Amino acid sequence: MLIVGELINASRKAIGEAIKAQDAEKIKKAALDQREAGADYIDVNAGIFVGKEADYLTWLVKLAQESTDDAPCCIDSPDPKAIEQALSVHRGTAMINSISLEKDRYEAIMPIIAGTDLRVAALCMSDEGMPETANERLAIADKLINGLLKNNVSLDNIYVDPLVQPVSTKDTFGLEFLDAVEAIMTEFKGVHTICGLSNISYGLPVRKAINQNFAVLAVGRGLDGLIINPLDKQMMANIIIAETLIGRDNYCSNYLTAYRSGKIE
Repeated sequence: MLIVGELINASRKAIGEAIKAQDAEKIKKAALDQREAGADYIDVNAGIFVGKEADYLTWLVKLAQESTDDAPCCIDSPDPKAIEQALSVHRGTAMINSISLEKDRYEAIMPIIAGTDLRVAALCMSDEGMPETANERLAIADKLINGLLKNNVSLDNIYVDPLVQPVSTKDTFGLEFLDAVEAIMTEFKGVHTICGLSNISYGLPVRKAINQNFAVLAVGRGLDGLIINPLDKQMMANIIIAETLIGRDNYCSNYLTAYRSGKIE
C-alpha cells in the first residue's frame, strides 16, 4: 500500500496559517511526523494562495524533504507553472497530483509528466463532470491510462483515482466507487488505484469510523494507494490488517512487524 500523507495542505487552518507566517518548524514537524508514521509520500498543497502558490509550494517541498531525509513529495496543484517550479527543487522521484480528462488540465499537465519517471494521480473526472457509476469511471480511466501510456508514462507509475463521493448524498456512491476500483484493477493489470477517502463520510457523524471502515472495504477490492492522515493509528493498523487478509503480506511479516512495534494492539 502506498501511503500519501495529506496533512500539509493550505486548506487546513493550522497549515494555512503556518505557510502565511512562514513557520518553517511547524511545516517540518508535520512532514516528519507523517513520515515516521508510515507515509511513503508527503503531499504538499498551497492552493489557497492565489498568486503565491508556486513560491509557497516550492518552499513546502524544500522543508518537507529537509526534515525527512529527502522523502518524496506528492505535488498537489492543477497549475503547471507551480508544479514545474516545485519539481525544480525536488530531490528524487515525485508524484504529481493530478491529471484528469478535463481538457484544460489534461493539456497543461501532460507535457510535464510525459516521458518521465514521475508517478501521477489520474482523476476520473472529465469536462462532463464527476462520474457517478462504476462504468462511467471505468470509461474515463480507460482514456486516461491509454493517453498516459501513449505519452510514455509507465503503467506502474499511474495511480487512478476513481473519486469518492459522499454516501450521505446518494446511498449507492460507496458501492459504485468500490466497484470501480475492482473493475479498473481487473481491466488494467499493472495499474494502481488511489484515493482520498474522507469525502465518503461528509455530512455524517463519527466520520473517522466511517473512513476507517471504508478503507478496509476498498483494500479488499484491490485499492493499493491512499491519501490519508497517517497519524490516525487505527486507520494505519486497519490497512495493514486488511492487506494481510487479502494475501498482500507474505507469511504475515508486515502484520507481525507492526504488532511487535506496537502499531497493532
